[in-house]
Amino acid sequence: MVSFGPAAVLGLCFGFLWGIGCSLAILYSIYLGGYRKGVEDSLAAEKSQRFHEALRKIEIRRAKAAGAK
Repeated sequence: MVSFGPAAVLGLCFGFLWGIGCSLAILYSIYLGGYRKGVEDSLAAEKSQRFHEALRKIEIRRAKAAGAK
């Protein structure tokens, strides 16, 4: 470990943290893009077929949960 050097260990730690931080930033921006698109779709005057299918599945799941109580 002594031959490896403390600077290399610090560089490895900072590099790892930098890489994780950048990955999280990219994932967050992808998430926000999908969220914006979802809000946009929900506010559209004419709903898509996929929206209606998702709404139907949610209603079925809620009905099952209400029946189980």
